[in-house]
Amino acid sequence: MATTEVNALGQPLGFRVDGWKPPPRPPRDPMIGRTCRVEPLDPAVHARSLYEANALDAEHRNWTYLPYGPFATFDEYSGWLRGVAAGADPMFHAIVDPASGEAVGVASYLRIDQAAGSIEVGHINYSPKLQRTIAATEAMYLMMKRAFELGYRRYEWKCHALNAASRAAAARLGFSYEGIFRQARVDKGRNRDTAWYAAIDREWPALERAFQRWLDPANFDGEGRQLTTLTALTAPILVARG
Repeated sequence: MATTEVNALGQPLGFRVDGWKPPPRPPRDPMIGRTCRVEPLDPAVHARSLYEANALDAEHRNWTYLPYGPFATFDEYSGWLRGVAAGADPMFHAIVDPASGEAVGVASYLRIDQAAGSIEVGHINYSPKLQRTIAATEAMYLMMKRAFELGYRRYEWKCHALNAASRAAAARLGFSYEGIFRQARVDKGRNRDTAWYAAIDREWPALERAFQRWLDPANFDGEGRQLTTLTALTAPILVARG
């Protein structure tokens, strides 16, 4: 949005945000979709099914760009889960297959900045059971929907700049590229440049329509193949790709 207002010194000002009130923290209520349930992570309930689902990734490909893992034993993994589940930020969620009741992935809200109206989605780890499914996309839709409906103005996605799959996912899900933070971290003894993406509240109505159109059962043929890709639906909304 172009700046049109200036102050008495002739300096341009950002657009007004009248009636702004910081949004509440996300509640811990489950988010229920047609193909998945996103619920607060409970190691006592979710640890075993998550560990077994992650074990299907025999090459440990999912852990390459995460700052932790892989975990050699169930006890090691469940101990880590207990630690992260106890925290308020990141706020970890399990993604559950409603048919089997098994947790097949995790994602979290983090960097929850109520004063700025900004929140990030991250720590995403989809087991092979969840990857490339409708539920994989619907889980991200449910989390984005909750954030914007609570009143957040900005929904962020950040990833290792070398993580091509994550960067492609961000664009597909409607996050616009915002640049690279060079030498942002050291993870597992290696440099990490971080790629930044975000969606903002004024983009949400169009993004929600895109998600709803893609998720509509009518968008899939008898073999479960998509007729219109989500990328095609979100591409016109993106401000920048990268």
